[in-house]
Amino acid sequence: MEDRPLTRSSGLWRPEVIEDIQVKAALGRYRIRGFGTMRRVPSFEDLVFLPAGLTRVPLEGYRERCETRTVIGTRFAKEPLILSAPVLISGMSFGALSRNAKIALAKAATRVGISTTTGDGGMTDFEREYSEKLIVQVLPSRYGLDPRHLRSAEGVEIVVGQGAKPGTGGLLLGQKMSSAVARMRDLPEGVDQRSAVRHPDWIGPDDLGIKIEELRCVTEGRVPVIVKLGATRVYEDVKLAIKAGADAVLVDGMEGGTAASPDPLMDHTGIPTLAAVTEARRAIRDMGVEGEVQLIIAGGIRNGVDVAKALALGADAAAIGTAALIALNCNRPIYADDYRAIGAEPYACRHCHTGLCPVGIATQEPELEARLDPEEGADRVANFLFSMIQEIQLFARACGKSNVHNLDKEDLRALTVEAAAMAKVPLAGTEWIPGVE
Repeated sequence: MEDRPLTRSSGLWRPEVIEDIQVKAALGRYRIRGFGTMRRVPSFEDLVFLPAGLTRVPLEGYRERCETRTVIGTRFAKEPLILSAPVLISGMSFGALSRNAKIALAKAATRVGISTTTGDGGMTDFEREYSEKLIVQVLPSRYGLDPRHLRSAEGVEIVVGQGAKPGTGGLLLGQKMSSAVARMRDLPEGVDQRSAVRHPDWIGPDDLGIKIEELRCVTEGRVPVIVKLGATRVYEDVKLAIKAGADAVLVDGMEGGTAASPDPLMDHTGIPTLAAVTEARRAIRDMGVEGEVQLIIAGGIRNGVDVAKALALGADAAAIGTAALIALNCNRPIYADDYRAIGAEPYACRHCHTGLCPVGIATQEPELEARLDPEEGADRVANFLFSMIQEIQLFARACGKSNVHNLDKEDLRALTVEAAAMAKVPLAGTEWIPGVE
């Protein structure tokens, strides 16, 4: 019998694994990229709604109202953050994003009546100008943090971690450290920024309580204080954040995006957003603060369908980041030659860290940034946000709910055993919830 070469690929040594090893052998370090995890994990896509039939009565879309108003900060804030819908725009820095991108996001959020968030490096004057509702982040780096900015904000967000890289600090490579960005962060132009992994003035949850009180003193208790957590030990972390005095908790699942992170962190740390929302809601219930402490969920939220499912599982709102950038034109098939010049392709670009974004979003290069018109970008993002709100209402009405916050687990079924176990909802066609007696 003639010997033939083996052509089957190995399940362990897949082509992408071999390529990864060979790239690291050439670089002498781990790889850095943007976007988020490349893994397929159980997600909101694995859940379906059970709309009204004989057991419930649906609502007419054009004649019966479906309320979307959302309030964050009912626990302690004198002036809670009031949103037109249960959607926020996540924290993304000027530096990671271009000036035009930040302006477009701010304008879109204002037009829709929701909030946007600053990011590492502090608040810019132009973001404050165009944002009617602005949340200012307090990060471990403290770059650009100014008490005057906190006092002008509609919310303060203490960042403990994020979904794409929990347990590590922010990263902004030198090619995006323009003179304007460097001035804000008091750093040398063109030098890599690696932020601290933990806050310099507190270590544990008891110290966090002191920090929350300090921020309340600065803001005179006017605005809500949100604690942002990467989805790791969610149940315990949320309970500790509540004990420390948080008005709201934002939990960012492993599908969360970033402008730059070590590649292995995105695929091998944290838990999926689907599992995180259930654990966080259980912590809020067990602490006896339902209705007082709001839960914001983030990480791979793609549309109003995902938000509606998150609400049904117990979230009060959801934050979007990557989806908003895609609405701005991220990965759109234009300037194809420029994608290829940085080793990418439209629809498959993860090169936010290079500073050479072909569509002008994740860049500080003036020629590239000019490709993004902030007014046109705001139109696209606002249209997308309006579509999200319509989708959330669509499912609420179909389930017979006149308020999107009345969606609950009874409205859901899971299509996979994994999703049923994580979301704690029955597997479709059964009454079985894996792991629940």
